[in-house]
Amino acid sequence: MYKWFAIKRILKGIFNYIIIIFLLSALFNTVNEKTMRSEIEEQVHAESMRLKNMQPQAIQKFQDSRRGELIRLYRLDRPLMERVLYRSWNTVTFNFGKSTIIKSSRGDREVLTIIGEAIPRSLILFTLAAAIEIVVGIYLGLKKAQKPGGSLDRSTSLITMIVYGMPTFWLAMIMIMFFVYQIKIFPSAGMHSIPPPTGALAYFFDLLWHMSLPLLTLVIIGFWGVSYIVRNIVLGILQEDYIMAARARGIPERSVLFGHTLRTAAPPLITISILSLLSSIAGAIIFEGIFSWPGLGNLYWIAVQQNDIPVLMGDLAITVGLYQFGLIVLDLTYGFMDQRIKVGGKA
Repeated sequence: MYKWFAIKRILKGIFNYIIIIFLLSALFNTVNEKTMRSEIEEQVHAESMRLKNMQPQAIQKFQDSRRGELIRLYRLDRPLMERVLYRSWNTVTFNFGKSTIIKSSRGDREVLTIIGEAIPRSLILFTLAAAIEIVVGIYLGLKKAQKPGGSLDRSTSLITMIVYGMPTFWLAMIMIMFFVYQIKIFPSAGMHSIPPPTGALAYFFDLLWHMSLPLLTLVIIGFWGVSYIVRNIVLGILQEDYIMAARARGIPERSVLFGHTLRTAAPPLITISILSLLSSIAGAIIFEGIFSWPGLGNLYWIAVQQNDIPVLMGDLAITVGLYQFGLIVLDLTYGFMDQRIKVGGKA
């Protein structure tokens, strides 16, 4: 039954997420503990500086005692596997703690607050770009498949071969050179002007103005590949007997194309759409760096540069979690649409 398929798929997704988080925690454990021990030494030194009237022996005794307390508090005295499992559990339960260096816009060092500020920034740019790419790509792919080998198909296929292999960061720099420094209609970087405009409407239009150039760059380089994939999927469907019969009955070509054909091509198109949206959530490290867009990708790069392991682990945990959630939704959608999946693919 479908409900057992859904339960097994959800449990499998949760298990995969826990395994990935455990591996990431083990991978970053050494660096994380070095950072924590450095913080402990700084805290002990700062606390002992306030004990100016005590004897050196008493200060040393206080430092040893306080250092031991903090080591036990952070479980640095426990066996390696226990320490890794403890941090894995904290990460799985989104208990990321505080960052070591990075702060939120309000000066908060809570990792969830820092990531919570970056997620909407990546969503508003990359998810919007992915949605536009999907809509334009599907429409163009259907038109290409309608007349294979025609002028539209040949010209757009040539452009696809050129654009699809083009590095995004290279196109981004070309777009900045042309639209920022030549015709000067877009800002070069950032989400808002400095200082940002007052008023909700002015703030919104200022955001759109700053987002236009990176959004245009992502759409230009993205929808060509989608259209080519859709064209190849739809091309085989258009040769099916029921499509020929629908045309013979006099059903309008638009209804055949966007009704019969698009409905049959729905499963692979759903796969393309969901995977594109999932890949957009995490942002893009180099792309966000070029446009100074403060999303998850840029936050990840800053965390790597500044060796801020709590922020790095939080960023990875949120990204992996969202991706696993999307894959579960994708499989559940397939299971709902394809009757064979509900019974394990048996006839």
